[in-house]
Amino acid sequence: MVAIAGLPDSPGIRLHDTELLALRDEMAGPQRLRPATRRPGATPARLEGAGMDLREIRAYVVGDDPRRLDPAATARTGQPHIRSLHEDRDDTTLLIADFREPMLWGTGTSLRSVRGARYLARAGWQAALRGGSVAMLALSGGGLAEMPPATGGAQMAAICRLLAHHHDRALLSPASPSLTEALSHAARLAPAGGRVVLATLPGGWQSAQAALARLARRRAVTVALILDEAEVQAPRTTVAIRQGAGSRLVRLSVPDLSAEIGRIEALGARPVEITP
Repeated sequence: MVAIAGLPDSPGIRLHDTELLALRDEMAGPQRLRPATRRPGATPARLEGAGMDLREIRAYVVGDDPRRLDPAATARTGQPHIRSLHEDRDDTTLLIADFREPMLWGTGTSLRSVRGARYLARAGWQAALRGGSVAMLALSGGGLAEMPPATGGAQMAAICRLLAHHHDRALLSPASPSLTEALSHAARLAPAGGRVVLATLPGGWQSAQAALARLARRRAVTVALILDEAEVQAPRTTVAIRQGAGSRLVRLSVPDLSAEIGRIEALGARPVEITP
């Protein structure tokens, strides 16, 4: 096995924690404010969902959601009344890094795996800067590696270091462990009402459709499809493909991902195409 010191240190092939740490400044722009507390009212933003527990019944005011009208109170008083529910949200973001063998490839300036890690780091810093907790799950030839959820910049810094470390391990020992196992484990790391971000390649999720659907039932799941440059703009000429002693000339074309995107949406997740 090649030592880590012997890995190519070119940008885009080797992943360094310093570049992931530097993304904090990019995400913490001048317009980005961190709430002083997680108590209701600290952040002027609409929460993403309501629970089942009744908080109060009050008179309707302009701007209320008419779907929350309470028929009994409205009929009894003769005035529209609204049912107000306790919000049901857990601000935990789980980052899932797919470092399996098909991700360790690229025709442009970066491997898919490197660009996937950068995307996840941005999502993680965004969550940490608003005061949410962040967890991580890395899938590589070495198996599964996890970081339990916690808040703060120190947590994200540890996640950045862990991403870089396991990317090195993936380069040293490329393999394709089970994504189904990883997503089943993710259901234990990400609480109901939380967010999950999976960075993978087109088709990389298809072996774990049932696990993905189960994960998305009570969580907001984003499937980030990391596209290679050749999948965005195919080369105009033929290219040579070699494997061992065999080789052939092929002409690449841009894939149509509409069916794949529709299938991900049908499973309850949100697909996102990440272009170079």
